[in-house]
Amino acid sequence: MKTSDLSKFDNSWYNPGRGGLIRTLWYFCNVLIMKNGWIPFTGLKVKLLRAFGAKIGKNVLFKPCVNVKYPWNLEIGNNVWIGENVWIDNLVKVRIGNNVCISQGAMLLCGNHNYKKVSFDLMVGEITIDEGAWVGAMSVVCPGVTLQTHSVLSVGSVASHNLEPYGIYSGIPCNKVRTRIIG
Repeated sequence: MKTSDLSKFDNSWYNPGRGGLIRTLWYFCNVLIMKNGWIPFTGLKVKLLRAFGAKIGKNVLFKPCVNVKYPWNLEIGNNVWIGENVWIDNLVKVRIGNNVCISQGAMLLCGNHNYKKVSFDLMVGEITIDEGAWVGAMSVVCPGVTLQTHSVLSVGSVASHNLEPYGIYSGIPCNKVRTRIIG
């Protein structure tokens, strides 16, 4: 039986989209401002993210301690709430539509590893969260997943596949449990 050999890991094909100096500058800005619980000012965070290439709409709220991997891979619409301790691990594009809520502790993970390969190769996939969707607290959205319009990923659930419009999903991995009706 074969075993993993991480000495063979090679992600030289992966390009995060900016040079080493910009990535280093972002790293320190992310740690000092975005992830800092003592800096609650959304306006400052939005300006900083835009300065590093993020596309952010109007009326976007960032709570304290939000971690953004690469802002140049981030697009956020209007009227969006990003809760405390959200991790946006956007190795590739993450698109967040209008009127989306991403609750505290949620993780948007664009990368994973191929456990079937000896070299444990990196795999990436874009994440799209469409208009009106809600990512519940402590939930995980996996690489390549789309939460379609007004879908809900309930607390502590894992989305490893696309969510249908207006579907409410729960579990690990998540399953559709009902249809969302907005009154």
